[in-house]
Amino acid sequence: MSFSIKLGGLGGGSFGHGGSAPSPFDAINGTRLAGNEYSHPLHDVRPDELLNPGDGSVTGRITIDGGPAMVGRPIRGTIELTATDAITARSAHLRLVGLRLRETQQSRSQGTGSNARVERWVEARGDLFVADPFLEPAIPSSLAAGQTFTTTFAIPAPQLGPPTAHLGEAIVAWALEVRFDIPMHTDAFLATYLHLEQHPDLLAAGVGEQGGQSMLASVDSDGGTISIESKLPALPGAPLVIAVRWPGAPAGPARIELHRRSNAPNGINTIIASAEGQGADIASGAARAELPIPADAAPSFDGAGLKLAYIVRVLVSRRFRPDAAIERPVAIA
Repeated sequence: MSFSIKLGGLGGGSFGHGGSAPSPFDAINGTRLAGNEYSHPLHDVRPDELLNPGDGSVTGRITIDGGPAMVGRPIRGTIELTATDAITARSAHLRLVGLRLRETQQSRSQGTGSNARVERWVEARGDLFVADPFLEPAIPSSLAAGQTFTTTFAIPAPQLGPPTAHLGEAIVAWALEVRFDIPMHTDAFLATYLHLEQHPDLLAAGVGEQGGQSMLASVDSDGGTISIESKLPALPGAPLVIAVRWPGAPAGPARIELHRRSNAPNGINTIIASAEGQGADIASGAARAELPIPADAAPSFDGAGLKLAYIVRVLVSRRFRPDAAIERPVAIA
């Protein structure tokens, strides 16, 4: 059966308002995190760009041992810092901090009556959904100017995540920081970006939108079976090979589609690829399509209150009646 391919677009833009994220993810706060009402400013922002490595009160580094950090595994490393000025804090801790940054639609009314005008724009706002201080290693709360401090650490990564992810209209990012809580003054801190990878065992166990049915080769749906013949999780830039057998499918024009569904406030729900055919081929089991996954497709995701899912939807058009359709989730890495 021959299918013709159509790709959807995601768009973008910029504008003069400003967005913000909390420390230590405030490095590019301002106009880069905002845009006009039809834009997606986060599309052009990398998670690591958000990190502010310190306020200048201390210099040094936090290094991670043993390759990339992973959900559910210990994070080990070394802290080396030097105070540039004397520090007297109430407390000091090593912290694991997780950022949730989301685009939101904003509006403002100006004028009254016939002179009223509504201005609309998009800005990204962030919050720390995790800010865990650790009692070990012990960090001195006071340091003299020029004093150095070095220690090793071993802390747990989040047991279920979420991993680092760029979801297009939202970002989840992680950092490790040493933060000094200074009364009546801005905190002193030293931070490093932490790329946190998903654990493959959690994918196999079906955790969130990244696993479960979306990782199965074949899924039954309302009397039909949708099979993924290519590797799962699917890879951006690669074809998604789909086979369908739906004995009860009606006759008529048919489509096999790949949908993107997001719960982010400014998220895009769209068809990103589709192939056309006939219901008779779907009913007989002859239907097969290769849908190209966009190279910039964000990963399937479920965490920090954010979800991004990909759905293979098979539908047949019926005259003067709603389309008949079946669907299944599919994981994209």
